Amino acid sequence: MAAATLSPADTEKLSKLKSAVAELSQISENEKNGFINLVARSLSGEAQHVEWSKIATPTDEVVVPYDSLAPSPQDSSEIKKLLDKLAVLKLNGGLGTTMGCTGPKSVIEVRDGLTFLDLIVKQIENLNSTYGSNVPLLLMNSFNTHDDTLKIVEKYKSSNIEIHTFNQSQYPRLVVDDYLPLPSKGKTGKDGWYPPGHGDVFASLLNSGKLDALLLQGKEYVFAANSDNLGAIVDLKILNHLVQKKNEYCMEVTPKTLADVKGGTLISYEGRVQLLEIAQVPNEHVNEFKSIEKFKIFNTNNLWVNLNAIKRLIEADALKMEIIPNPKEVDGVKVLQLETAAGAAIRFFDNAIGINVPRSRFLPVKATSDLLLVQSDLYTLQDGSVIRNPARANPANPAIELGPEFKKVGDFLNRFKSIPSIVELDNLKVAGDVWFGAGVTLKGKVSIVAKDGVKLEVPDGAKIENKEINGPDDL
Repeated sequence: MAAATLSPADTEKLSKLKSAVAELSQISENEKNGFINLVARSLSGEAQHVEWSKIATPTDEVVVPYDSLAPSPQDSSEIKKLLDKLAVLKLNGGLGTTMGCTGPKSVIEVRDGLTFLDLIVKQIENLNSTYGSNVPLLLMNSFNTHDDTLKIVEKYKSSNIEIHTFNQSQYPRLVVDDYLPLPSKGKTGKDGWYPPGHGDVFASLLNSGKLDALLLQGKEYVFAANSDNLGAIVDLKILNHLVQKKNEYCMEVTPKTLADVKGGTLISYEGRVQLLEIAQVPNEHVNEFKSIEKFKIFNTNNLWVNLNAIKRLIEADALKMEIIPNPKEVDGVKVLQLETAAGAAIRFFDNAIGINVPRSRFLPVKATSDLLLVQSDLYTLQDGSVIRNPARANPANPAIELGPEFKKVGDFLNRFKSIPSIVELDNLKVAGDVWFGAGVTLKGKVSIVAKDGVKLEVPDGAKIENKEINGPDDL
């Protein structure tokens, strides 16, 4: 389709690219076709421009308030019936490099010596043993995390869950200068390739054979979420609602705070619900997009999708999500990665909705400041789920800013003898050579910034409330 609108120069570009991609032995025919398709769409400039005046705020029918959902069934045989329609999928393609770790991010220890993956497995084990259900866990890896993940899942062999792993697509990075694949220029290592974003989950489910296997088992819905979102646990109320109302797609959204102003939001547009990302917003409307008055919700990337609908749409080549260009540089060569996001698929499904969920369902760990929150007394662990401490009066979490000395998980753990009590903390800023003793309590607004060349040790048992500390004398 897209090729029809290409200029002669772009047609030639695409033709040369096809020949070069055909020679790449490292990837499958499906991956080659998917990649060429993405490039052709990108060249044809079919970017979805949103007409600002046509944007409408979705009604409660489209973005359903969580509190208005019917209660989930109480009878355990009814719950088992519901759960037997479900598979859980975690997006497991990311590495822990931003937090100074090697290997998949999902194996970073989050709490009590347990990793993201341990917690996910515990949650599903608990469901399966409580209700006698068979909820399988699927891990979508990238070529970066695949080998490590296979070794790691060995330890769950004796658990009562079927664990399936599959890889998302591997696409060649495009050299900006001549639009040829980087691997065909001798870059055959990992640097030559990229995983094309989590929008690839639908095609990869089908291409890997996992989608058909789930349908054969009688599964109807997949609950997909980022593996580092500790709030993304199976919710029976949501599943029950989707089954009753025959919704093919559901995106969990949650109220936007000032920390989330860049997150995608749901809009009604020409009679359908769709995701609006900051990249699609005309420059003159960016501030309006970031306002929490007009756009009150954002996408958590917790997605519930009907499996038969995925199959129907992929086979019809109907999932044409907006393309996200991601420019990079490899050894001085400017390259381009074309990616898509799973949330953008919402507009292609029938009867698609958002559900405005409590903030507790969005607890991502992107940095050590998030790790501090989830390792502290703000939370406890129960059957693999991270539960918020009811003693915290403020519904929002404290704002935490840690300096570069705390960026890597190893350094972060070394600098705390134990994680401070922060149930009554509003705001924390730490920078410089700061070390925390055991049993420290932080309350209100606290700033601990060591001057250059000064080692600042917070003593065991210190209680610090509404205080600015710059040197040992301030303690």
